[in-house]
Amino acid sequence: QVQLVESGGGLVQAGGSLTLSCAASGSIFSINAMGWYRQAPGKQRELVAAITRGGSTNYADSVKGRFTISRDNAKNTVYLQMNSLKPEDTAVYYCNAEIQTWGTPWDDYWGQGTQVTVSS
Repeated sequence: QVQLVESGGGLVQAGGSLTLSCAASGSIFSINAMGWYRQAPGKQRELVAAITRGGSTNYADSVKGRFTISRDNAKNTVYLQMNSLKPEDTAVYYCNAEIQTWGTPWDDYWGQGTQVTVSS
């Protein structure tokens, strides 16, 4: 069984910062790409940022220059540093990881989501 547990969401004023963390645990053999998605009310879930095991990153255009994704492979943890937050960043943020467990093929896993609210 694999779990992704997110933390770090909350309420912040526009221009402020938050850092999200997501730790994977369980019978993990290897983790490939990890990423953050978000879903605002009435909108589809969208990719915010992703990072490969080797550290290559990609970002949604709307967050480039403001958000930074990083990971600690030893801790099976991915982070999202969010600076210069805007009200339009308000959403539920979900962690995603491509994980191989012992004796099984790669599969996608999701966290439970953490709310980020940016007030104007």
